[in-house]
Amino acid sequence: MGRKARDLVHERIRGLGVRGFGLAELLVVIAILGLLTTLGMPYLISYWQASTLTTGAQELQTILNSGRQLAIRNNTSICIKRNTTSVRYLTGGCAGGAWTGAGTDGNGWIVLANNVSITNGPAADVIFSNLGAANPAGTFTVQGPSNAQTLTVTVAGSGRVTIP
Repeated sequence: MGRKARDLVHERIRGLGVRGFGLAELLVVIAILGLLTTLGMPYLISYWQASTLTTGAQELQTILNSGRQLAIRNNTSICIKRNTTSVRYLTGGCAGGAWTGAGTDGNGWIVLANNVSITNGPAADVIFSNLGAANPAGTFTVQGPSNAQTLTVTVAGSGRVTIP
């Protein structure tokens, strides 16, 4: 092979730069991503369920604190009525009228988000006095929508609302 022919072959080989990824490399990356997804999905689902439950309990805590603040601001007692998925305020005690405002439907019910339910609560409705104290004190149990996990929201006699 002459020098000219050798230079032509060398020039053609040098011009073929390696670009992109080969099929084998792409398959390895896809396999690794699939494995990581398979291993990580149960943890993601568990985290999502726990976050939904925590958010629901925090939402109930906020609703109860808002009822307490409403009692203090309006210098009246506020009764907290509940059903399995929502809460409402009754002004002037448990025989009073339903309070309607921001976040309530036409009947005064505040619906908990994310299908969280209140599975248990105090035997009697909690009433916040005009000074913010709660009578009776009690504990609400919040359950997530997709499993049996629960969190408690506690109302102390002083009116403080906590998630222990």
